[in-house]
Amino acid sequence: QEQLVESGGGLVQAGGSLRLSCAASGSTFRNYAMGWFRQAPGREREFVAGISWSSTTTYYSDSVKGRFTISRDNDKNMVDLQMNNLKPEDTAVYFCARGKYALVSKELNEYIVWGKGTLVTVSS
Repeated sequence: QEQLVESGGGLVQAGGSLRLSCAASGSTFRNYAMGWFRQAPGREREFVAGISWSSTTTYYSDSVKGRFTISRDNDKNMVDLQMNNLKPEDTAVYFCARGKYALVSKELNEYIVWGKGTLVTVSS
């Protein structure tokens, strides 16, 4: 059974950095795009970053472009999100997700396996 487990969340001051990791098991991880999404209290889940199966293509939301970097290691079944220059508005639960296809998408409904999330809190 496929499983995604996120780690690396925590409390950080504005301007600081965190690195989130997602460990995948039970699937042919390397064949699919992977994504990071986030959900703040009272708000809908939103796309943050995505990466194609081969790491050739990456997408970012406008709100994180230039600050966040997504990467993957297919040999280790891991996908990471490096978050720099964090802002209070980045506070949310961050979710790792496995896409339906090899090519990356920004659409939530193109992702079919989800982790339980890790909380990131950025204080001002």
